[in-house]
Amino acid sequence: MKKNVIIADSSELILKGLKSILQPYVDDEIIFSLSFSDLKEKVKVLKNIFLIIDYTSQGFSLDEIVELKNRYPKVIMMAVTPYTNAQTIVQAIRAGIESHIKKECSVAEIKNAFKITSKGEKFFCDDIVKQMRNENINPKNIFFKSLDPNPVQLSKRELQIIQFIAEGYTNSQIAAIIYLSNHTVNTHRKNIMKKLGVNNTTGIVMYAVKTQMVSPNQFSFKKSNLD
Repeated sequence: MKKNVIIADSSELILKGLKSILQPYVDDEIIFSLSFSDLKEKVKVLKNIFLIIDYTSQGFSLDEIVELKNRYPKVIMMAVTPYTNAQTIVQAIRAGIESHIKKECSVAEIKNAFKITSKGEKFFCDDIVKQMRNENINPKNIFFKSLDPNPVQLSKRELQIIQFIAEGYTNSQIAAIIYLSNHTVNTHRKNIMKKLGVNNTTGIVMYAVKTQMVSPNQFSFKKSNLD
């Protein structure tokens, strides 16, 4: 089946460089997107999309990956980014990224990543695998948790607080609604983050969206006193 390959990056140099490497393996012309708004318009009208994206480049973010993946779950995504920490890579995987490589990878590794991901498999470049192992993170476990609709045991109270967080409520607002102290709500939040393996509010919201606790059109990534 033919795929529409889109490369999304704010750098024209990167776009053209990746195209020169991958075009021989693609039947149709590779498509460029320099912004998320442009990318959304292209995804609306195309089918069988293979998206290669740098979510760290100007105009793109992990929040937008979550939005895109929830609206168009069949889009295959491969991230090509500069150096990033292991926790960010974990969040990218949970957001919907299938494969992840670095811009510093060799041409051979970029080609290999593209071919393997095109077959519906997962791929991490050697540098990312080493980086994650150094931080005691197993990529296979991350994918397992991403696919499992309820990978951790959460109490009813924790699930309630997750929903409030995803809807944009602050600690004090949540405390007032459910008649708890700010300190107790903050303790619940810390326990939730520990169970989910995330380190910020965005990670909690991603979990809420992926488990359909909230609609992808509803959730909020606004900064609050929760961070």
